Amino acid sequence: MFKILVAEDDAELQQLFCRVLTRNGFDALGVSDGEEALEALEHEYIDLIVSDIMMPRMDGYALVRSLRDTGNQIPVLMITAKDSFQDMQFGFIAGADDYMVKPINVNELVLRVHALLRRAQIVSERRQSIGGTTFEYDSFSVRSGRTETILPQKEFLLLYKLISSPNHIFTRQQLMDDIWGVESQTEARTVDVHINRLRDRFRDNPDFEIVTVRGIGYKAVKRHE
Repeated sequence: MFKILVAEDDAELQQLFCRVLTRNGFDALGVSDGEEALEALEHEYIDLIVSDIMMPRMDGYALVRSLRDTGNQIPVLMITAKDSFQDMQFGFIAGADDYMVKPINVNELVLRVHALLRRAQIVSERRQSIGGTTFEYDSFSVRSGRTETILPQKEFLLLYKLISSPNHIFTRQQLMDDIWGVESQTEARTVDVHINRLRDRFRDNPDFEIVTVRGIGYKAVKRHE
């Protein structure tokens, strides 16, 4: 299930957007400004952000710039009452992926969210790189220098999930739900078994390692050069 972060300081609109997104099969989380959005991203895996522009403390422009400046390419759909071309231009220059002007047609909102998620998957699910190591989604392979390793499907998907968001902590349950499915009867310790196999395979890889966050789960980090 995709998780959508809604950054909107108008409580009624925030609740409306979250309710509509939830009704359409998304897991929606609401926050009131850009600072709360960044804090939520520290603790939650978010697939897409719907953000108002005019918010207290940190507005939508500053939120998107902060994300892009740190290399975070999470899709962002900006929502605003401003409808001038210049305001729209500012949004796209800041790094937004799409733009809607209030009043919002919630059915159109859902369509745009679906489109942005599809686009993000097409771009990101083909290949990822960290340092000199490349992860090829289509072939479940990991290439480092002249060495290519083809992984079993679950191992690759697990590793790809971690690598796609470096330094982000995933709980065991998040990994279970995303890789094995929410309906799976597989025990959570299966994640530990697969993580151990991946560590054995890539123990000598110079670019990344998988770190255990005690009591929470795992994250992939780039090795120091």
